[in-house]
Amino acid sequence: MARICLHGYVSGLVQGVGYRQHTEQRAEHLALDGWVYNLADGRVEVLLEGEEAAVQELAAWLKKGPKQAMVDAVELHEQPLQGIAGFIVR
Repeated sequence: MARICLHGYVSGLVQGVGYRQHTEQRAEHLALDGWVYNLADGRVEVLLEGEEAAVQELAAWLKKGPKQAMVDAVELHEQPLQGIAGFIVR
């Protein structure tokens, strides 16, 4: 299966609720590469890279997030592969 890369932003109540840590755990479980980062404006920025089905699975989960989160919107766009190894919380 093909590898893809998605980059984007998650808005809503997504900071201070474990969103980045849960994203990292799910990404590692799905063997994805990339990162997740809190922005100063309250959004979370993500970059997901890996097998298309796994990336799409995590992209779908981002719309819900952990139990404490209240996601308003997820905006993801495909971009060229970045060649990142591993997944980190930035």
